[in-house]
Amino acid sequence: MNRDEAIERLAARRTPWDMIVIGGGATGLGIALDAATRGYDTLLLERDDFAQATSSRSTKLLHGGVRYLRQGNLKLVMGALRERGRVLANAPHLASEQPFVIPTYRRGESLYYGFGLGVYERLAGRASLGRSRRLDAAETRRELPGLRADGLRGGVLYHDGQFDDARLAVCLAASAWDHGATPINYCQVTGLLRAGGAGTPVAGVMARDRETGAEYEIPARVVVNATGVFCDSIRRMAEPGAAALVAPSQGAHIVLERRFLPGRNAIMVPKTDDGRVLFVIPWQDRLLVGTTDTPVEDAEAEPRAQPAEIDFLLEHAGRYLQEAPRRQDVLSVFAGLRPLVRAGSGRATSALARDHLLREESGLVSITGGKWTTYREMAEQTVDAAARVAQLPGRPCRTANLPLHGATPEAAPTPLRVYGADAGAVQALASEQARPDWAVRLHPRLPYIGAEVVWAAQHEMARSVQDVLARRTRALLLDARASIEAAPRVASLLAGALDRDAAWQTHEVAAFTEFALGYLTPEILAADFPSMLAARAQRRRHTK
Repeated sequence: MNRDEAIERLAARRTPWDMIVIGGGATGLGIALDAATRGYDTLLLERDDFAQATSSRSTKLLHGGVRYLRQGNLKLVMGALRERGRVLANAPHLASEQPFVIPTYRRGESLYYGFGLGVYERLAGRASLGRSRRLDAAETRRELPGLRADGLRGGVLYHDGQFDDARLAVCLAASAWDHGATPINYCQVTGLLRAGGAGTPVAGVMARDRETGAEYEIPARVVVNATGVFCDSIRRMAEPGAAALVAPSQGAHIVLERRFLPGRNAIMVPKTDDGRVLFVIPWQDRLLVGTTDTPVEDAEAEPRAQPAEIDFLLEHAGRYLQEAPRRQDVLSVFAGLRPLVRAGSGRATSALARDHLLREESGLVSITGGKWTTYREMAEQTVDAAARVAQLPGRPCRTANLPLHGATPEAAPTPLRVYGADAGAVQALASEQARPDWAVRLHPRLPYIGAEVVWAAQHEMARSVQDVLARRTRALLLDARASIEAAPRVASLLAGALDRDAAWQTHEVAAFTEFALGYLTPEILAADFPSMLAARAQRRRHTK
């Protein structure tokens, strides 16, 4: 992918696009890929970076949703389990099987959960990842080294899927590009075009390139709104009085060192104090703990975990781990917003399922809700609907068994595995004799090398230090302090690849540092970044 080439395509276009997709998260990228593989001329516009919002802040699970089985939503579970298998098959370099154990502490719990997970496994059918089985207390301790054993009676082991969300989003963008779509990040939709006067159908968009300020009027046969938690703001461009469809819910996660749970298996806690399930998951040589469910009134581009959410996660993790984690142990803390579909007033977001909603209003096709696991199915249904609205030639979906960009049965060594078939090209960059620093790790506590920064700029539309450290690599989530310390080197490498000057580097380092401070707990900020914390407080006082 090359952003300059994408902008040139946009500027040179003289005929309407078949389909414009607004939103570069999981759903929007899936729609762009689906539409392109059907032969529709497709443009995707993303205000920020691909997957910058919800789609890079998930719990990194491909699953049917055990709690939805408990709610009796078999249709949702079966569909998600089917799609789980497709992601695992189509993106083997980014997704894998993950075993989980539910530890049990009361009489009859193992039998209860064992029965439920047996049903879960049978619903998967041929897409099952392995048989679930009940464990006695000794087996549970062996499967979960680091588990607190007080009162332990046994457990149940089952299998689900795991993936890298932001990398899968980049992979979808590259796949869409491979099939002829034009995805562009940092290009904001500022308004909708009409076929005639007010009240006539939507016939395109107005957009602004946030890098150059260039503005475009872009006609299209159909416009798709796939902006997740921001869905209602785009809908109101078409219908100012449109009632809200989305009930945003914030989910926070903390990241710990693997020493807290050193084995391969994850822990699933089937019921927390707020009624959700909670996971403690090995992920990229770290431990991911999440998630919370906090209703929010307004969707923000950069949600922050609340102190109470951090306390909630630490307390619940401490109930199950031999060594209870403290705030000082948190390597990174992040939050994302779920675009839950509203279901009447007074209903807690934790009770809302991850169903999706597809709606057409004034020629604008909007899709919201759902979850990462079902992105492909959502995209298929949306493209079907959009093609009908635009009266495009009917063509079947091709993505169910479509290998995504880089998919290869031969897994590259970690951490280059995420590049799949491109891993050799990344390694070749690292081997360039003229640039030996490209083979050097960005930071001793991070697994990434300089060549990955250059690759991200040249082939993955990375435009900023944040793009690289938060999404092209996952450095910010793995260790926020280390990512701050790596920022100057990343800025230097990016400047070389993007032809930027020293002033740009200085600005990028400052911007990323300010951003990344929000991924640290107050205790770590006070201990490691007191001067930055004081400067931030002074800026806020001055702003007020």
